[in-house]
Amino acid sequence: MSENSIRSEIFDTGHPEIKAARIEIAASPSKIFAILSDPRRHKEIDGSSTITANISGPAKLELGSKFGMKMHLGVDYRITNKVVEYRENELIAWRHLGRWVWRYELKVVGPNLTLVTETFDASNSPGLSKAWLSFRKAYPWVQLSVAKTLVRLKSASELS
Repeated sequence: MSENSIRSEIFDTGHPEIKAARIEIAASPSKIFAILSDPRRHKEIDGSSTITANISGPAKLELGSKFGMKMHLGVDYRITNKVVEYRENELIAWRHLGRWVWRYELKVVGPNLTLVTETFDASNSPGLSKAWLSFRKAYPWVQLSVAKTLVRLKSASELS
């Protein structure tokens, strides 16, 4: 099945600063988590197409890990992220200076079938970060990027 025919499910979180989607992936949580916890693979699954390269960080993320990315969103820039939530094969989340969080939750729903939910959460970000997101009208774009990331994650996880 081609990536273009796969869709993740966007759902309303009830909060305008939290965007989320979910998808079922025919792979174990450990296989999916191995991709999410390896920052060298983030460009491969990035639905926003803003990551241009991994520039620093460990091969496997854990709570407190920091990792850097080269990015492009109109202009080239670099960003450092920090893992702020972590439960092996269940949950990983990171944030950067803007304090918005990208969270991935994995739940077994059947034999070799995992439900993955990705959440972009800006609800606890400082006022300046929230103002920037609003000014850029970023929330609809972020919502689509979250959904596309899950489709790419599904493709990468189900490949082998």
